[in-house]
Amino acid sequence: MKFSITSKRNLWWAISGIAILASIVMMIVSFSSLNAPIRPGIDFIGGTRIQIARDCSVTGNCDEPINTAQVREVLDEQNLGNSSIQLLGDSKQILSVRTENIDGDRRSELLSSLTNAIGEFDDKTVQIDSVGPTIGEELFISGILALLVAFFGIIVYLSIRFQFDYALFAIAALFHDVIITAGIFSFLGLVFGIEADSLFLVSLLTIIGFSVNDTVVIYDRIRENITANPDRKINDIVDNAVNQTLGRSINTTLTTLLPLLGIFLFGGQTLKFFALALIVGFLLGAYSSIFIASTFLAWWRNSKGNSSVTITETTASE
Repeated sequence: MKFSITSKRNLWWAISGIAILASIVMMIVSFSSLNAPIRPGIDFIGGTRIQIARDCSVTGNCDEPINTAQVREVLDEQNLGNSSIQLLGDSKQILSVRTENIDGDRRSELLSSLTNAIGEFDDKTVQIDSVGPTIGEELFISGILALLVAFFGIIVYLSIRFQFDYALFAIAALFHDVIITAGIFSFLGLVFGIEADSLFLVSLLTIIGFSVNDTVVIYDRIRENITANPDRKINDIVDNAVNQTLGRSINTTLTTLLPLLGIFLFGGQTLKFFALALIVGFLLGAYSSIFIASTFLAWWRNSKGNSSVTITETTASE
């Protein structure tokens, strides 16, 4: 059965428009609350993060979740009242505290006070990370520059391989993926305290690569179909191209998602949300390649009264 993409393009655009609008609203709310569109991790703003887990082998030590009020009292006593507190794990026995930069003596004092207040901690679980504010700023700037360079490189590559309108709508699809992924993490940051660290920027770059690869596959098939059938309407050509590559897109996405789901469910805390960002972004990438990039191209060619190709498109894909 032929799946008509272009005939329902207004539906696909409405779904994406609502998702983008909701994402922008979430980032505005986050900016008003946190002075950042997404809750920034220690990688970007600097500071010290301490993560510890209670030792549940001690009798009665893990009967109740960690009391955040007691943790806050300890932080106030240590003149660290502006620190953030987060409980992790289903049983809320893992404590993550982010403070200003503190030296080794203050860390030891803080750990000792926390032990006295809320119980024994397993020494094997102690994780301490410190990043200076200057390094954090440099990481953020480098990450943003990497994203901009990636977008520019994709525009140049697609303009050379196809035409500029192909590149333009591929970039529109990429913005769609990045903005909605950022909006989802903005929501998670506000509601669950999830932070975006340097791995989040890595995930965005990976999402861009995956999404543009999916789009190029569909664009290649569109170009081949135009070359073979130059007199057919662009809507039919795009629908055929999507149907011809649909199985490939679904299989590639599913096989990529399976290991990511494994990492998210069973991997360590460090990679958990990196995998989640990739899962969200890869699903969006598959959606935007099929429903956004291709339908925009068909709409644009129709609006210009041009369903055939120029000389640059008359060659088959490499």
